[in-house]
Amino acid sequence: MKLDEASPPSEGSARTLEHALSKILHGLSQAPGRGHARPAVLHDLSALIEAADGNELFAGSGTRGMPEVLGQVAKALEKFAAPPQEKAEGGDGHSEVPEKATEVGLLFLKLLGKVETTAKSSPVCPAWKTGLRHLAGPVYVFATTHRLKQPWTSTRSQQVADEVLSLLLRVTECSSVAGFLCGENEDDRGRFAAVLGLLKPRLNKESWKNNPAVKHVFSWTLQQVTQPWLSQHLEKILPPSLLISDDYQTENKVLGVQCLHHIVINVPAADLLQYNRAQVLYHALFNHLYMPEHNLIQAVLLCLLDLFPVLEKALHWKGDAARATAHCHDVLQLILTHMEPEHRLLLRRTYARNLPAFVKKLGILTVRHMKRLEQVIIGYLEVYDGPEEETRLKILETLKLVLQYTWPRISCRVVVLLKALLKLICDVARDTSLTTEATKSTLLQEATDCLILLDHCSQGQVKGLLSRIVLSCEDSTVVSCIRKVQQCSAGVPE
Repeated sequence: MKLDEASPPSEGSARTLEHALSKILHGLSQAPGRGHARPAVLHDLSALIEAADGNELFAGSGTRGMPEVLGQVAKALEKFAAPPQEKAEGGDGHSEVPEKATEVGLLFLKLLGKVETTAKSSPVCPAWKTGLRHLAGPVYVFATTHRLKQPWTSTRSQQVADEVLSLLLRVTECSSVAGFLCGENEDDRGRFAAVLGLLKPRLNKESWKNNPAVKHVFSWTLQQVTQPWLSQHLEKILPPSLLISDDYQTENKVLGVQCLHHIVINVPAADLLQYNRAQVLYHALFNHLYMPEHNLIQAVLLCLLDLFPVLEKALHWKGDAARATAHCHDVLQLILTHMEPEHRLLLRRTYARNLPAFVKKLGILTVRHMKRLEQVIIGYLEVYDGPEEETRLKILETLKLVLQYTWPRISCRVVVLLKALLKLICDVARDTSLTTEATKSTLLQEATDCLILLDHCSQGQVKGLLSRIVLSCEDSTVVSCIRKVQQCSAGVPE
């Protein structure tokens, strides 16, 4: 039979098919329970999909319309395969989920396969497009829930979910998940709003903990959507991101902050400043800085560094340019307050890793924090940080920046900083730990560079002090570093 001679489905057969699907939908919506009732429903649905004609399956006739019923069935299947709330009294409650997800995934593959076959055989009667519009959202949520390694997935369920997502992109003619969500041409508005609509009932304060997968689905989906598409959905994505970040569990805090960071870098400043959103973000992030969790602190500081320009723009617009860096000063002050007594290595590394970015941000205004910065720099240079010496290297990078930006205020601190740098060089020269020679060499070079800058800041004062030391020093490594400083011509940094 020729394509253009394809006959439309009869009213009776469409109604019969719709009735059968409605019965299956009723079976799926029954209270969860173990046994053979649910697998029987899945088996019936599989047989129905295989036997049904594509044009009949996606026809729009009937009381509610086949596409809508199919969409309801897809939603019920996705919820059936979703991991349950974690059990408080031992056991994770996820042992049965991979098998369910595999069964549901195979059903979705059959259903999408039927869409693909129908699309090829009936291009002039595209009822399948209406059906696909109802199916796409639930199928995407299912695939995103199960395709990555999680406590509720197995190798097989991940493989099936990945196949489902690949086939979904193929039948929707999208080259990527971003294209699926945002649209790949002017006529395609994408399906991000539809997916958010499906997730919304599960992302409120009362319900989001009932499904452990929903936060991951939301976060991963959000990360796929960038500017300029994200700003139009700001009212839908900001509340759940703040909700997740405000949880008591560190894992959720980090996930929520990562969502907020994605919003900050992909939404125009004007939209973030509207309704005081940027200030809300700032206060939510600032409060996290009191938590002694290194991975949370890292996520928060990265987000704040990208939020500062937005907050500064608001102050510039208000004519308050003199206070444009006020938020950055407040954060740096708190960081330095926490850094000084901190003894946990992971937190020390996290603080030190981000300190150079704050000095670069403030530039000459770093002088406001010189006293505390000096104490932190000296204290952190004294402590061995393991074979990679990340903390010491970052503190030396910070010191170089401080010397470059605030050199007029350095002359009164020359002796203190010189002692700290010489002590570091001597410690590294005598170091017999697991630190590699390459790391030691880098440390010595960075410390020497700081000495050279310090000499420039003090109009050659360092050279005079070092000339007395080199005569009595017997360590060749230390002498080599001093010689490098003496060989550099004095001058004030630009």
